[in-house]
Amino acid sequence: MIIPFHVIEMLKRVRARFQNEPVEQRMLPNDEDFTTLRPVRTASSQSIEKYWARLVGAETASQNDKNQLADPSTIENAELFSANIENFIGTVKIPVGIIGPLRVNGLNANDDYHVPMATTEAALVASYARGAYAATKSGGISTAVLYEGVIRTPAFVFDSLLTAGRFVEWVVSTIDTLKDTAESTTNYGKLVSVEPVVDNNIVFLICRYTTGDAAGQNMVTIATNALCEHIARDCPVTIENWYIEGNFSGDKKASFLGMVTGRGRKVSASVTLTAEVVEKTLGTTVQAMLDYGRVANLGSHLSGQLGAQAHFANGLAAIYIATGQDAACVAESAIGITRMEARGDDLFCCVTMPNILVGSVGGGTSLPSQSAGLNILGLKGAGKGAALAEVTAATCLCGEISIVAAIAAGHFTRAHENLARHR
Repeated sequence: MIIPFHVIEMLKRVRARFQNEPVEQRMLPNDEDFTTLRPVRTASSQSIEKYWARLVGAETASQNDKNQLADPSTIENAELFSANIENFIGTVKIPVGIIGPLRVNGLNANDDYHVPMATTEAALVASYARGAYAATKSGGISTAVLYEGVIRTPAFVFDSLLTAGRFVEWVVSTIDTLKDTAESTTNYGKLVSVEPVVDNNIVFLICRYTTGDAAGQNMVTIATNALCEHIARDCPVTIENWYIEGNFSGDKKASFLGMVTGRGRKVSASVTLTAEVVEKTLGTTVQAMLDYGRVANLGSHLSGQLGAQAHFANGLAAIYIATGQDAACVAESAIGITRMEARGDDLFCCVTMPNILVGSVGGGTSLPSQSAGLNILGLKGAGKGAALAEVTAATCLCGEISIVAAIAAGHFTRAHENLARHR
């Protein structure tokens, strides 16, 4: 057996660091007393000062650190953050860039958009901007929400497979009542399906909802909890235990279920780039992009990716942070398929993303900076959720176009050296 070189080097570093101190002593439990921070929901200038007094007093932070995080505007508007965070001490300033105009010819989004992208990665905004320019110059990106349904998957435990089967039979017979119970907790959520999945004595219920213009994570949790409590109270079958989430839904993680059925809005976006645009704007050829695309697609399959795409996560994270979405949902949103095909002399490019979790209302969308990001897009408030999902997919397509062109032309490394390292 060959021990990898990096393992040998790591062991050398550990031995060198602890040659004068027994590592066993360092790793023993430490019973020294401590004063914990208890979760506090209400944010105020007074609570911010209290936390910073603790941090600065313990010398884990400096007055300058406080000035950076708790700037005057943040302190003045502290109460605005109470609904979104506990133990509030300030705000982080992430650079925000803009791309556009990005022309979207969609069922829900139909306009030229300037898209805010929050990131600390140099070259990212430049790359997406280039893709947006190429797509808009070719007539714009066609988009459509194909399907929507945010899911929560409670799990029920029984003593046997037979009992589990009787439970499923009862759920099917009382589905209308369960639907009414779930929907009684929300003005916007609608329970569109309940799909039982049986694994011997354990039953998962895939509860799928539409959530209006909100991303709907909390909405579906509260609705499903009401449904489960109704089941626990009225079901004639003995339930040994139940859990609000059986870790089946794919919440904040990539999953095959998310890839196949989605756990948000499923969006497809496409554009046909003219050969002239590929050559003059992207600096490569249609054939070169197709040649690289075949190799990249093979790499996706060989490495076991869920789907086949270049870097959805870059665009998603930047848009999610800039517009007040749940950034952790990038873990499940960044799956899907990118396709590129020859259409005569031109290049057809499309993405299909089954798991876009965005909202134009709720969550962090009402916070000052994030609200500004949505206002820049013109997609804040009721009636804009589906359009926001389509613009998000269109932006991700721009990133796919640009990165494939850069690698196909051999420009990828040079661009990062120029924009990210040698600035």
